Amino acid sequence: MEKDMCCSKEANDKLNNGLKHEDKTETERINLDSSIGYPKIVSREEWLKASKELLTKEKELTRARDALNAERRKMPVVEIEKAYTFEGTDGKVSLLDLFNGYRQLIVYHFMFGPEDKKGCSGCSMLVDNMGHQAHVNARDTQIVLVSRAPLSKLEPFKKRMGWSVPWYSSFESDFNYDFGVTSNGGESFAISVFLREKERIFQSYFTSGRGVEYLGSNWSYLDITPLGRQETWEDTQVECEQSHPYSWWRLHDQYKD
Repeated sequence: MEKDMCCSKEANDKLNNGLKHEDKTETERINLDSSIGYPKIVSREEWLKASKELLTKEKELTRARDALNAERRKMPVVEIEKAYTFEGTDGKVSLLDLFNGYRQLIVYHFMFGPEDKKGCSGCSMLVDNMGHQAHVNARDTQIVLVSRAPLSKLEPFKKRMGWSVPWYSSFESDFNYDFGVTSNGGESFAISVFLREKERIFQSYFTSGRGVEYLGSNWSYLDITPLGRQETWEDTQVECEQSHPYSWWRLHDQYKD
């Protein structure tokens, strides 16, 4: 098999001579594909065996991730006692206002500085992949963006990108500096998670760098919060009402307020 998969001199000569792909025989195409780093080609039986071996490792990773999420939910929290002011579409607001009445708040620190002409492309890619807010709202959670750029820059860019997620400017506050996402070196990106008990606010989690890459689905956002997905299988320290998996899912326009 390995001998058959090796790229032959004849095939290489044809490639060097500019032979069109459609003129190659199937064997020559396989050989040429192998020469440029394609995965090993195997039978269906061999592929199924390799798939099952990988699935075992994937399930181990899923269980390990569930255990890590449970440990994260039991992390201690720190109270936020300093007052911060942000500017949003409806004017000046506080950190408490960002919760929009929900119990949990996820802040994405979006890289967009006062001197920047447009938002960070990597941050924009992340926001492009955020799900509909109704699903996390149904689990008592709100997601917002916060940047240092003034609102006059944020709103046109938000319109250009076609986003609906709430976006606030922290331009006139120490928020970005206090949470370590603005320094003398400029802006950086990160996620901060907050828990509210009436008017008291606590920070429960922070991650940056590749820790942000994990986010993308509604479940991954809920997994980084103290209340989690609020499903019966979860080990959660903070008291909350839980429901069976799948039972709370709705079309995004069918959740009840």
